[in-house]
Amino acid sequence: MGAFERTVAYVMSGVIGLCVGSFLNVVIYRLPRGMNLSYPPSHCTTCNYRLRWYDNIPVLSWLMLKGKCRNCGAPISFRYTAVEIINTLLWILCAFMFWQQDWRFAVVAMIACSVFVCVYYIDLEHKLIFDRFHVILLLLGAAACLTDDGVSPLSRLIGAVGGGAVFLLFFYGSIWILKREGLGGGDVKLVAAAGFFLGWEKLFLEVLIASVLGSVVLLIVNRKNREGRETEYPFGPFLVAGMLTALLFGSQLINWYLGLLGG
Repeated sequence: MGAFERTVAYVMSGVIGLCVGSFLNVVIYRLPRGMNLSYPPSHCTTCNYRLRWYDNIPVLSWLMLKGKCRNCGAPISFRYTAVEIINTLLWILCAFMFWQQDWRFAVVAMIACSVFVCVYYIDLEHKLIFDRFHVILLLLGAAACLTDDGVSPLSRLIGAVGGGAVFLLFFYGSIWILKREGLGGGDVKLVAAAGFFLGWEKLFLEVLIASVLGSVVLLIVNRKNREGRETEYPFGPFLVAGMLTALLFGSQLINWYLGLLGG
């Protein structure tokens, strides 16, 4: 692929990723609330003012409106713009990392990244991971089998079964020993689905990154509520951080580590 073709692929990935990011905001806001994703049309959540097309331009509309509703002046969370920017950057990065290897896997990876963004924000805000996201990841894993992503079907099965089984043991073990859930059931299913999508090697890397990152963050921001108990944080966002790292840079990190072992 020449320089011109690569540039076109990156630009198109960014434009489409930006538009998809705008839709992800609809999913992140409406799905946990049991709302229809297509109706009613986009509106201000404070005054119900129906947004015009020029109020819905990703990133630009937020900047032009200075982060406020055109009708009532209520603040519009920067989270909407952040989701659009993050999804755009992830799609461009997927094109950069995978397009020359296999454009089909690049597309699969882009869709997976958008799923990860939804899981991250919904679990962070509502402590929920919907089963439909697990199903989508399983379907993406099946689609990836038809591409040149370097992950064997056996590795996917080991990742799904092994990862799910280990986290299921943690789930029931924490209930038995700590008398409370140390992990959510959604986390267990997310790891199993991610194992099928990534393969067991990258799944191991994902869980390692998520565990270290989660431990460090919780040590830094650990707070206690009025009853003196530790505040609970969802583990899904840390799993997503691990999944994104494993998906985009997993092969390089694994090869680097094996190189260290080999001297």
